[in-house]
Amino acid sequence: MSGNDDLIKLYSQRILALAAGIPLTERLEEPRSTVRKRSPLCGSTVTVDLRLEEGRIAAFGQDVKACALGQASASVLGRHVIGASRAEIAAARDQLHAMLTAGGPEPGEPFAELAVLMPARDYRNRHASILLAWDATLAAFDEAVAAA
Repeated sequence: MSGNDDLIKLYSQRILALAAGIPLTERLEEPRSTVRKRSPLCGSTVTVDLRLEEGRIAAFGQDVKACALGQASASVLGRHVIGASRAEIAAARDQLHAMLTAGGPEPGEPFAELAVLMPARDYRNRHASILLAWDATLAAFDEAVAAA
């Protein structure tokens, strides 16, 4: 497969559609916590605001400045983050990481759509961007719990 074919496979129509439709992109007016994460390798940044209720994410906002792969990952997160516990977000993040780096299985529901990122396994320089929204969300969750 040529380099161009690899890039076409990597940036599929589904990835581009997810990247174009990131939900929950409005920043929260009164977040319980705000975390900004930056990937030093590619310069992608994600800022996450959230509020918790009874150990679950009740309100969420994200500002995503990343490549299409990072945007697609943030899009899947944003579609299912409301009502999620820290354990659920951490499990999905760990499944995504294992899929990308260790030949692990595709993440399960409700984050199964992350399977679209499987072609990025061979592009290690993109992994940090793909994981960025997840890492920011977990850090914001921890910050919100610590501030309570």
